[in-house]
Amino acid sequence: MKTLTTTLLSIFLIFAFTTTKAESTTEFYSEQGDSVNLLAEFSLFYEYYKNKEFESAEPHGWIVIDTDPSKFLQYKPFKKMEDILFYLHDSVATTDEQKKELAQKVLKLYDKAVEAGAKNPGYFMLRKAYVIEQWTDATPEEKIDAYVKALEKNPDADPFYKDRLGLLYIKNATEENGYKMKALDLYSALSEEDPENDVWISRIDGLAENIDELVDIRKKAWDLDKENMEKAWKYAETCGRAGYYDRAIEPMEFLVKKAPDVVTYWKKLASLYQKVDRTDDAIRAYKTLIKLDPNNRDNYFNIAIIYQKLDQLSVARSYLQKAQKASQEPWDLPIFVEAQLYEQAARNCGSFDWMDKCVYKLASDTYIKAAKVGGAMSSAAVERVKALKNSIPQQEDYFFRSYKSGDEVKIEGGCYDWINKSIRVK
Repeated sequence: MKTLTTTLLSIFLIFAFTTTKAESTTEFYSEQGDSVNLLAEFSLFYEYYKNKEFESAEPHGWIVIDTDPSKFLQYKPFKKMEDILFYLHDSVATTDEQKKELAQKVLKLYDKAVEAGAKNPGYFMLRKAYVIEQWTDATPEEKIDAYVKALEKNPDADPFYKDRLGLLYIKNATEENGYKMKALDLYSALSEEDPENDVWISRIDGLAENIDELVDIRKKAWDLDKENMEKAWKYAETCGRAGYYDRAIEPMEFLVKKAPDVVTYWKKLASLYQKVDRTDDAIRAYKTLIKLDPNNRDNYFNIAIIYQKLDQLSVARSYLQKAQKASQEPWDLPIFVEAQLYEQAARNCGSFDWMDKCVYKLASDTYIKAAKVGGAMSSAAVERVKALKNSIPQQEDYFFRSYKSGDEVKIEGGCYDWINKSIRVK
């Protein structure tokens, strides 16, 4: 009793401090017109709740909530009442009929919370949708509608609730209602937000008998709304996941035409061109990316790889150097690929004579430089140094040409003129 009195006094002081003189009365009238002492009712509710006497707490809580909960919002009465009702609902002693009654009470509670201006009304709307889905005999359409309305008001909701909606779409999809497409849109968005979560990909995969069907669904959606950029993007993304890179190019070309300054679109298109060996188009796309995003090292590196495959080694090296310069931190990959360029030149141009060995030595030295950076290519660089051990000049090669330790040998002649570097004799 002493604890209850202390609680009542504390709440009374806070209540009196936060109300105007005209509002300071503790007398209210219930929905039935009865006089109610809200402070006493809330104190009893609060004390019973604190002591986990939930059955005793419930009636007092409802008197507060049904009369005027606004003075007690800082004590989170709706959340406390939710705890009580969930406890009673999940109790083994609760009958099926009582569970139905409690479900209706919970739904009423959530409506009251939103109406009373409780903090975070989106939470109560989402919980209402969940209770409608799990605890009631509502139709699938009613359950879906509850989630849709709640998520419209709370777009940043926990993915759990979005997944519940998606599963309802999947379970109730027909040819007529378009739920399959809505589920696909929902899980595609979740996958973009959290690409590391395999659940969303598995949900997408489960929407159709095979990935080809998903591609066709996306294509049909875009064909019916050809100016819709979001549908074009999703069609391209699905094509990419299915490995249909050539089909993904059409919607991406549409997107870069509609929004020529969007880096993401150009990056996707450049990658697609590269995958289908449309080399000239890929180079043009990467050059556009460099103009749009000149500080992005990946754009320079990717275009260097294309030139490497074209055996335009000098151009490839110039872009590798630009990639290195654009990097905000030491980066071993461009150095590693530069070493590959020298190896490639020696294989393409030489017959394993003196100068070819010198170029292999330059490649080996460059691999050593890459290894010293200590990045992802470090181990591979060390392995290449070992592999080139017998291809570089040996001591007798230097001796017969009168080179001694510390001397420099300039790389020159034939197709090596572009290199314009030297090696040092050890």
